[in-house]
Amino acid sequence: MRFINPKNHFAFKKIFGSTNSKDILIDFLNAIIYEAQPVIEDLEIIQSQPGDNQAFGVQDTGLDVKAIINGDRIALVEIQLLNVPSFEKRVLYNAAKTYSLQLTREERYQRLKTVISLKIADFEMFENQPEYITRFVFQEKEPQFDCPDTEIELVFVELPKFSKELSALETSADQWIYFLKNTSTLETLPETLSAFPEIEQALRIASEDNFTPEELKELQNQEEWIQDQQIAIDLAREQETKTAHLSLILRQIVRRLGTIEPETENCIRKLGLQELEDLGDAILDFNQHSDLTAWLESQAI
Repeated sequence: MRFINPKNHFAFKKIFGSTNSKDILIDFLNAIIYEAQPVIEDLEIIQSQPGDNQAFGVQDTGLDVKAIINGDRIALVEIQLLNVPSFEKRVLYNAAKTYSLQLTREERYQRLKTVISLKIADFEMFENQPEYITRFVFQEKEPQFDCPDTEIELVFVELPKFSKELSALETSADQWIYFLKNTSTLETLPETLSAFPEIEQALRIASEDNFTPEELKELQNQEEWIQDQQIAIDLAREQETKTAHLSLILRQIVRRLGTIEPETENCIRKLGLQELEDLGDAILDFNQHSDLTAWLESQAI
């Protein structure tokens, strides 16, 4: 048995956002948001319109499911595959927009529903924080007690921080996160997961047998597009880092050795990122221009 990648746009919507996904989504949200407590008893999945909650100029990076839970809360679920600029601002903007657009001019504030924004990131968001699930609400700054009217809640799952093997899964949240991360590498239905009806149902939906050849081709095209975008983002960040290193090193050289010839500067500009880092270390031992020239010659520049 072969499985598709549930993080893919079309697959995620089919598993969690289709008309047959109600029980799956209830169990998933209870596991991630409410630590497996049966807080969500019922929900209504709202089919999103094309372009909803999508970043300007970015396609298919946000995978969204919207639902009204227990009649008084709105859940926004999104998997973000690419670490695009200002992602955190977009998260808050979409939650605030969903909250504010609930009312017409004639309606009263009492009818506003709490908005819970669940974002599953395929990259690390919070450095030096080992937790792979984090929750944010409005709090008083010093004693840090919750605001009594917390109407917008943000929940983040950082997939790269989750490293548990199948045998080490402890909670239902662990099981669902494992499902998201590893389903595409499975060859059979693991007993550890299939013992739970909602996850077993999700696994069966994720089977390639449930997709037409045309749908599988579309899934492949989307994954290739994501890979191309990730390569472009990585190259842009590498170039940005190189530019910053280059500017710093040129200032250090001028400060230590004085003005350098344009030809020498052009040679330095041709260095790769690792070579620039090596040059940054070597500068500390330079006493005259010939030291810099000799170092560049040793790099075959």
